[in-house]
Amino acid sequence: MASDAIAIDPEVCAALAARRPVVALESTIITHGMPRPENAATAQAVEDLIRAEGAVPATIAVLDGVVRVGLTPAELAALAERPDVEKASRRDLAPVVARGGTAGTTVAATLFLAARAGITVFATGGIGGVHRGVAATFDISADLVELGRCPVALVCAGAKSILDIPKTLEFLETQGVPVIAYGSDMFPAFFARSSGVPAERRCDTPAALAAVIAAHRRLDLPGGILIGNPLPAAVAMPEAEMEAIIARAAAEAVAQGVSGKALTPFLLARLIALSEGRSLIANQALIRANATLAARVAVALAVLEGALPPTEARR
Repeated sequence: MASDAIAIDPEVCAALAARRPVVALESTIITHGMPRPENAATAQAVEDLIRAEGAVPATIAVLDGVVRVGLTPAELAALAERPDVEKASRRDLAPVVARGGTAGTTVAATLFLAARAGITVFATGGIGGVHRGVAATFDISADLVELGRCPVALVCAGAKSILDIPKTLEFLETQGVPVIAYGSDMFPAFFARSSGVPAERRCDTPAALAAVIAAHRRLDLPGGILIGNPLPAAVAMPEAEMEAIIARAAAEAVAQGVSGKALTPFLLARLIALSEGRSLIANQALIRANATLAARVAVALAVLEGALPPTEARR
């Protein structure tokens, strides 16, 4: 995959060559998902958590026209501070690279690049999905399409609460993407532990999740797997309260004509303000929890496939 437009960090490259566990991370959570300085602190904490579990983190971004799979701590910090950073989905990668730009990669772009690099497990906060009012806007996130294309297991806190979650799950079914809730019978909804929608599948251990991923690979099934990990109960927000806040933020977006790429960052910023910061605390907690679970799944998968001794897996 390496070329003059794509560079894989030497540590990540060595881990992939040895079939050791690697966890991909998207970068729009740094560039567009959190305010400064929480974005830089969270990004570094997430990488540290992955290392503590025995896996190698690979944050993916575009820096000065080069796709980077794996960033140094200095590069992470610099990316968090740059004011000129774009938001790149898969469709944006070539234009950004062509003009030598810098961009945070969305879930969709990161899925594509992780798959190209040979990374099997990816952790994020929450996925995009089918937006509320889709009949009028036809706004469906590219994240869902890429999940149907890329053989990557994505660990997240479910679909963002600002979305139409039942329609999002219907779309994933059409794409042939297995959806598994971790330790729950309900699909999570980002800031809330439950969306109110039952999950089709449940797994209760990293080893069980790794077994599903391994079977998916043995069957050579196309596309990825979505793993919904409910955020920690201590920081979860009541569903009714979150719904009221979301409704207010969505109404503000309509009134101000905010749409397209600008919509999610606008809504997340308004949720922080309207929840008096509680949504930011929840966001930080859930990405940490997802990174930890993703690392444990990656280690369990490496054990299952014979790249690590059984003593390194957590049951």
